[in-house]
Amino acid sequence: MYRIKAVQKPSLLEALGMTIAILIVIGFGIIYFDAAPHIPLILALLLLVIYGLVKRIPYRTLEEGITEGAKAGIAAVFLFFFIGILIASWMIGGTIPSLIYGGFELVTPHFFLAIVFVVTSVVGLCVGSSLTTIATAGLAFIGIATAADVSLAVTAGAIVSGAFFGDKMSPLSDTTNMASSILKVDLFEHIRNMSWTTVPAFTVTLIIFALISPQINTASFGEMGEFQQGLLDTGLISWYNGLVPVLVLLICSFLKVPALLTLAAGSASAIAMAYTTEFIPVKNLLGVLFGGYVSETGVEEIDALLTRGGLSSMMFTIGIVLLALSIGGMLFKLGIVPRLLESIESMLKKVSSVIAAAALTAIGINVLIGEQYLSILLTGEAYQSRFAKVGLANKNLSRVTEDAGTVVNPLVPWSVCGVFITTTLGVPTLAYLPFAFFCLLSPILTILFGFSGKTLTFLEKEPDRN
Repeated sequence: MYRIKAVQKPSLLEALGMTIAILIVIGFGIIYFDAAPHIPLILALLLLVIYGLVKRIPYRTLEEGITEGAKAGIAAVFLFFFIGILIASWMIGGTIPSLIYGGFELVTPHFFLAIVFVVTSVVGLCVGSSLTTIATAGLAFIGIATAADVSLAVTAGAIVSGAFFGDKMSPLSDTTNMASSILKVDLFEHIRNMSWTTVPAFTVTLIIFALISPQINTASFGEMGEFQQGLLDTGLISWYNGLVPVLVLLICSFLKVPALLTLAAGSASAIAMAYTTEFIPVKNLLGVLFGGYVSETGVEEIDALLTRGGLSSMMFTIGIVLLALSIGGMLFKLGIVPRLLESIESMLKKVSSVIAAAALTAIGINVLIGEQYLSILLTGEAYQSRFAKVGLANKNLSRVTEDAGTVVNPLVPWSVCGVFITTTLGVPTLAYLPFAFFCLLSPILTILFGFSGKTLTFLEKEPDRN
């Protein structure tokens, strides 16, 4: 039934106890001690190994569980390598700076909150990172909102909504690539399928922000002008730098070229754009592709936005992916997750209940542990067989993990994203939470579509939906 076969069947109490212990180890490490996720994950993995040895399970068998779990992430690892290279090439080729500059051209004193939402969405799509978007464009908008006496909580809600829309739908996003890779769904097919829930959530959110936007007539837009001038000073801004690599990416997506080759083509086109303006020694180019692009404009905000990418920048994420998947492998090998799912098996016989359970699991992991990577990885591993059993294709599950996993993390005050956003914008998580409409709507829509049966993709034999 599951990809990894269990070697024992623990009691329900035992399975619950180990799950709670793991949550405590990871939660305390990340939330209380503010540690990078890697060390708490390693401690949780060691706890599972010790538990297995106490249960007299051979170490070799436990090691198999670790490697079998990590094996599922190998495809994602290679994609992450190419994402790092793509981001670096899109920086040196001027693609990302040009797209961001064009986004800021949209800003006017009217419909301020709607514009904040749209611009941060564009920046998020270009950069592929919600936190980078928030720390740069988001911070600029907070400055404008302060000068214009606009509610910082509502502005932060618009920033978070846009940043996580971009993170969720960008082919450069680590969470988007992770969800598609773990569940063996083509990256661009995954993005297209997410549009069924994401576009309605985006549209409703845009309408709400347009309706509640104050009319600003006296606000100073000097900070935004400085930001744009800083982008111009890089010498990277041009319409063709922004357009050509994006068109290459879209054409490859339309032709259904494999994601890895699509990312490679996008990188090659951006590098070609870079050579149209200046000659770059091959040694320097290879250094940028590995170590990332380093901006040296002297403007702190611009340098923070543009100093990104490179193969090495993906190592942090790759470490989390492999460790989290190893924990998932152990949870299945030791029979813990199968035993927990067995206890609610009678409730997971309908399409609607399976989707709702998967969404609530992703939300629960975010709330209990505060880690969006784990919410995607563990939910995907736990429910893949259940989705197949009710006749649902994997891309339904990859969508659910993003709708209820990726975008929920910033709404949790003790989560990695929640702490970062509060620290960066100076707005408490609970203050902006009611106004992060996109993040609130996404899990609701994915559950509602599960109950209605709309936008779902079934396997060859369609099951009974009632």
